[in-house]
Amino acid sequence: MSTFYSLEAIRQHLPQRAPMLMLDRAEILDDKHAVGYKSLTMNELFFQGHFPGHPILPGVLQVEAMKQITELLARPKLDPENRNDVYMRVVERVKFRKPNNPGDRIKVSAEIVDETPGEVVAACKVENHSGMSCEAKITLAVRPWSEAAGVPDDFDKYDLTDAAPMDTVKLMSLMPHRYPFLLIDYIAEVEGDRIAAVKNVSGNEPIFEGVRTMPESLMCEIVAQSGCASVLARPENEGKIGYFMSIERAECFSPIYPGDRLVCDIVLPAAKGRFGKGTGHIRVGGRKVFEITLMFAIVEP
Repeated sequence: MSTFYSLEAIRQHLPQRAPMLMLDRAEILDDKHAVGYKSLTMNELFFQGHFPGHPILPGVLQVEAMKQITELLARPKLDPENRNDVYMRVVERVKFRKPNNPGDRIKVSAEIVDETPGEVVAACKVENHSGMSCEAKITLAVRPWSEAAGVPDDFDKYDLTDAAPMDTVKLMSLMPHRYPFLLIDYIAEVEGDRIAAVKNVSGNEPIFEGVRTMPESLMCEIVAQSGCASVLARPENEGKIGYFMSIERAECFSPIYPGDRLVCDIVLPAAKGRFGKGTGHIRVGGRKVFEITLMFAIVEP
């Protein structure tokens, strides 16, 4: 027998809150299948900062929606007493196929295809009225709730100085991202095809409503924006726009807390034609917490 979840019921079972709650209603069809629904409106906070003037639902928020419907389906298996953090350990085979705009409605589906103790793997997709807009394979796992264990590292070469290759103002001259979806603060190093971007994580950011750690979907976006800044700073790409096309594989190794400073390293060789591929990772205090391989496209505005 299927089970319907209203918004209030979803809030009782998931920790996410606005602006990161990506389901309005949901239905658990059986122990392996679930579907969720989300109405998109220009009043959503994320539309204010993602391609202003041509607002598009960020691709990583489609990933977040798929993660949330999978969590709603799998949490009784993974954490029946609701005492732990259910997180996205791996996301792979992600393809962004069609845009979602203000006014669209999306349908988010998950099918559990594999289960092992402490982990669930699901095949997921997002659809709108014109067809499939995104698909992915998501692995959810369980870890104990935790908090930051100490003070941050002291100042070092990655802190902002006047010698930084790009500050926030320069980044905004290259990229269309704005608050609340500009997720890098400055570029600390540029060495050939490699770039090191920095994101300071603050507890004042709206993404921490309801959750203690940064959503793994946004870790994907941080690396993507770092790569976007690197590519769009090249003279041959002046005035162009970068689009996130796919995620080959991304893996989370450790949670990210408010107060962390993220150093994102990404290597993006010169693209052949419109498309390129890069591999990046995020470090906190020299410790790797996340890695990803992604593809992007560079297009005229």
